[in-house]
Amino acid sequence: MTRNANIEIPGGLPTQMFIDGKHLEATGGQRIETIDPATGQVFADFPAGQVDDVNRAVETSKRALWGAWRQVIPAERGRILTRTAALIRRDSERLAMIEVLDSGKPISEARGDVETTAAYFEYYAGMADKMQGDTIPLGPDFISLTLHEPVGVTAHIIPWNFPLVTTARGVAPALAAGCTAVVKPATQTPLTAMALADILAEAGLPDGVYNVVTGRGSDIGDALTGHPDVNHVTFTGSVPTGIGVMKTAADQATSVTLELGGKSPVVVLADADIDAAVAGTLKAIYMNAGQVCSAGSRLVIERSVHAQMMEKLVTGANALVVGHGLDAPQLGPLVSETHRKTVANYVDAARQRGLSVATGGRPLEVQGCEGGYFYAPTILDDVASADTVIQEEIFGPVLSVQIVDSEEEALSVSNDTPFGLCAGIYTKDVTRAFRFARDVEAGQVFINQYFAGGVATPFGGTKFSGFGREKGLAALGSYFRVKCITARI
Repeated sequence: MTRNANIEIPGGLPTQMFIDGKHLEATGGQRIETIDPATGQVFADFPAGQVDDVNRAVETSKRALWGAWRQVIPAERGRILTRTAALIRRDSERLAMIEVLDSGKPISEARGDVETTAAYFEYYAGMADKMQGDTIPLGPDFISLTLHEPVGVTAHIIPWNFPLVTTARGVAPALAAGCTAVVKPATQTPLTAMALADILAEAGLPDGVYNVVTGRGSDIGDALTGHPDVNHVTFTGSVPTGIGVMKTAADQATSVTLELGGKSPVVVLADADIDAAVAGTLKAIYMNAGQVCSAGSRLVIERSVHAQMMEKLVTGANALVVGHGLDAPQLGPLVSETHRKTVANYVDAARQRGLSVATGGRPLEVQGCEGGYFYAPTILDDVASADTVIQEEIFGPVLSVQIVDSEEEALSVSNDTPFGLCAGIYTKDVTRAFRFARDVEAGQVFINQYFAGGVATPFGGTKFSGFGREKGLAALGSYFRVKCITARI
């Protein structure tokens, strides 16, 4: 008997797509298996949606947009989202357990994701009746005003690393603005987006406003992002796929928000609190086994404190407890065997090039989870800026260390990649910190911490990290149009 056979999920697992308020199988009747990354065992399956299912979901969304949802006043939209937040908290343990089995992340991280999901709905509930227009002073003979109108049907392409919270990050502001949503979750982790459908329905969301189509991206991705009745696409994922989404959407002149990859630096200057920097760096790279777009995957450190910090980092990395997410470890598995091989190939090639592997650099076998996709927390030391592990996103528990001799060099090194999502800096000098924050090419900067902020802080990147902003008030701009009306009086 496998470990998964002994796990009971309160309320069970979702099993079907959700279109027009109904649980449905895919048109072709086929299903896809989903695997617990910590055991390598199949624990559920879900519908393999096809183009017909996408068309049905979009048609349903468009009908709801101009029908029942259009009749719901903004204040009531807010109340629906508030009820959704409460129901998510009610079902928090179920949702967290499902997320662990689907993605592999530790239960503590999954619980945090569920709470953040509730917080998104709560935050945007408060905005639903506050998206006010302006009056424009053209003179005494005119009245000119602006209205905020929902952009329309929105498509949400969800990544596998943060399935539930990323769904909420896009869907909550879309619903607050009066849009409808078609969600396509990742093939590896579809279950919590499916579970959210029942919660939204219970909260009073009209049929057709939130639809979930599961399936392979190769089967349904282009059909959704290129659908003529989709008015905005929100995508989180890899750079190549994001560029493909943008090209497909461009054929319909559809707007897009892209949150793509990252190679974010954690800068530690010589005057930093080293213990705080160590704790922040370990969190920045090993949260969710490094499978985080905004992970601090590069340590940029001044030479005078390099040896001291490396000793503490290696000790900290080696002390991390690795295991099945439901056993509350500090580090879980990678999402799949394919992805583990990708991470291992990066490290093996770096070793062959002569890079120093300070710790880790190998797959792990965890007792009781022998089929799991675990990889040791890894640190590559003294890496040149041009090296592949600096210039490309590994998306695993691999920290690459770059040694610099000045604040100016730290900034130059930080900006010397194709990415610009996040950056962090540790220093006791507030002027140096804000000078770095001003000049670094990143959409979000953390000072003497990492992963700071919350649902209210705008998030997005520059360069190959994408464009557009999610979270906070800035996210709402993707989901409404400004209409200007002018009259002579």
